[in-house]
Amino acid sequence: MYNIPLFDLNYDEDEVEAAVETIRSKWISMGAKNLELEKEFADMLGAKYAFAVTNCTAALHLACVVAGLKDGDEVICTSLTFAATVNCIKYVNATPVFVDICGKDNITIDPAKIEELITDKTKAIIPMHYAGFAADMDSIMAIAKKHNLVVIEDACHGPLSEYKGKKLGTIGAMGCFSFFSNKNISTGEGGMIVTNDDAMAEKIKLLRSHGMTTMSYQRAQGHATSYDILEVGFNYRMDDIRASLAISQLKKLKPDLEKRVFIRKKYESLLSNIDGIVVPFCNRTEFSSNYIFPVVLDEKYVGKRDLVREKLQEKGIQTSVHYPAIHRFSVYKEYARSLPNTEYIADNEFTLPMYGSLTDDQIEYICESLRVILSDLS
Repeated sequence: MYNIPLFDLNYDEDEVEAAVETIRSKWISMGAKNLELEKEFADMLGAKYAFAVTNCTAALHLACVVAGLKDGDEVICTSLTFAATVNCIKYVNATPVFVDICGKDNITIDPAKIEELITDKTKAIIPMHYAGFAADMDSIMAIAKKHNLVVIEDACHGPLSEYKGKKLGTIGAMGCFSFFSNKNISTGEGGMIVTNDDAMAEKIKLLRSHGMTTMSYQRAQGHATSYDILEVGFNYRMDDIRASLAISQLKKLKPDLEKRVFIRKKYESLLSNIDGIVVPFCNRTEFSSNYIFPVVLDEKYVGKRDLVREKLQEKGIQTSVHYPAIHRFSVYKEYARSLPNTEYIADNEFTLPMYGSLTDDQIEYICESLRVILSDLS
């Protein structure tokens, strides 16, 4: 067991009561709670439409289908992400084209390297906003406009994160969010897809539930008596129990993220005095969800990341890695290309604990432990 875990679930009696209330209502599949959640989520982001789904992977898959991606199409993406970002491309038989990240200070996709990889087969770009910090969306959107490409934002790390006054997930054609158990909004499994496009919204709504024109909740409420199936769709519906949990989580989201801002500042201040550590996004001022707190070992400690993590574990501090590079996995090796920055981060990044209840004493202990470990290794 860890004295300081990587993540701490922000749950209390509110979530318990929300789930019980939904169960007692005797309607537990997609229904009134989903409608309430979708409205609150859309309003929170200033988006026109929001659709709850089973998970962010489903959101990304739906986005690819709605974008019209198909066999033979190419999709620009990052390799420094979770597998779902790239798997969704393969679900529609399209081809992932990996682009390197900017570097140690900014570990999002590098727009300067995107355009040189665009071909007449390129149809979309999927930027992933790492740790809740925005990719360079001005440059990405300009490239997309120039080449008539669809932009699908993987905003799974960034609910309420901002880019030049806009919420992440609302800048591209569609934005996808995750409610996995360790995310800022936690429901175990779950996700959301948002868009401001009327036609895309209709398509998402249809395909989310088997391509059916009406759902069981509408029929049960007497708002419809039959349905047609217009397309071969999917069962990507979120149940009302998870939706009720998400509604409770939304109430806590802003206060929790505001605490994380101060936690990040504390980390940055203490780590700035430790030789050998780079803190990505250190100079960012726009509001961020601070979903995780990544740090990177500089060249002095290359190859010692796993040893550092083991030493932190011995001190009761849990860490993680975000992420192994996708192009190194067996199933994606055929798409590998030269990605030196991505590979450096994949080999030398580790993630320190980050959650709203993390105390100053705990942060000081983590940073001092890291300082001692690195000093002993130098």
